[in-house]
Amino acid sequence: MYDVVLSFLTAFTLTYFAIPSIIHVAHSKNLMAEPGSRDSHQVRTPSLGGIGIFAGVVFSIVLWTPYNSFGTLQYILCSFVIIFLIGAKDDIIPMSPFKKLIGQVLAASILVFKSGIRITSFYGIFGIYELPDVVSYSLSIFTILVIINAFNLIDGINGLSGSIATLISIILGIWFIGTHNTVLAIIAFSLAGALIAFLKYNYTPAQIFMGDTGALLVGLVCSILTIQFIELNKVLLDQDPFKLNAVPAIAIGILILPLFDTLRVFVTRAIKGRSPLSPDRTHIHHLLIDSGLSHMQATFLLVAVNIIFIILVFYFQDLGTLPLLTLTIGLASLMTGWLYYRSERKKLGNPPPV
Repeated sequence: MYDVVLSFLTAFTLTYFAIPSIIHVAHSKNLMAEPGSRDSHQVRTPSLGGIGIFAGVVFSIVLWTPYNSFGTLQYILCSFVIIFLIGAKDDIIPMSPFKKLIGQVLAASILVFKSGIRITSFYGIFGIYELPDVVSYSLSIFTILVIINAFNLIDGINGLSGSIATLISIILGIWFIGTHNTVLAIIAFSLAGALIAFLKYNYTPAQIFMGDTGALLVGLVCSILTIQFIELNKVLLDQDPFKLNAVPAIAIGILILPLFDTLRVFVTRAIKGRSPLSPDRTHIHHLLIDSGLSHMQATFLLVAVNIIFIILVFYFQDLGTLPLLTLTIGLASLMTGWLYYRSERKKLGNPPPV
């Protein structure tokens, strides 16, 4: 347990003191994010905060992971390095989406094939349990890519991506502590520590953004924690207090904001005949900003909603995986539909009744 606490404190301290130097270098070398038509910020701001997050997370993991527990952690760290290099390159000199995707596939493949981080069961969804290896490998890589890019897509207003990832890493980290998975708990709390330190500089008025360097890394770590959360639950005894029912639905509930927003935006764009990767201002955080909320109001509201969904999926886990998934996605759809309605009415100058 003390290793976990020390990993959190180490990541927090290193990131907290690294960020001001990164801000100074970014200003000195003019490495700034320029405001664009889709951006919610109006001033030039450094976007290399992910460097500080990466340093805090990796240093803390390497320092506090017990030597006899290191295992396949080397492959996880290799995937971190690949994602870090992709993100840093894109933050300094933008890359094409295809090249970024190739790098993400490489990082995901290392995790799946070398670290064994993969989904092996559907837990009875649609009557499917154990998955053939080919399906398991393909689904796992796809899941990692989805979660990585989901966090990248919600990183559009101050504090949102970092706050949601902090919430997720703490929830999953506590579960890993309870199930005696020390290495994963260290990874989770190292990320939480680094993000809390970063958020001090990212909350309005934001002095720095995490950029792709941070968003891609955060997504990668959360994908690792989520897949292992699903898989390790299978081996727990039924009498274990941390044994969960409907664990895939619980995992989706924990990540509801980034996953649902990404799915909704992609489907909406496809229905309109546009590429799912084409940029626009239809993300949930954009709708909240357009409805009149400030960055911090939108961030705190979305974190609160994510917490409500986490409570909901844990409370109703005995419903079963498919019913709980239906309830979760249905409720998220209703809430988003109401928000979209309010946003459109405001644009027309006819605010809806409260």
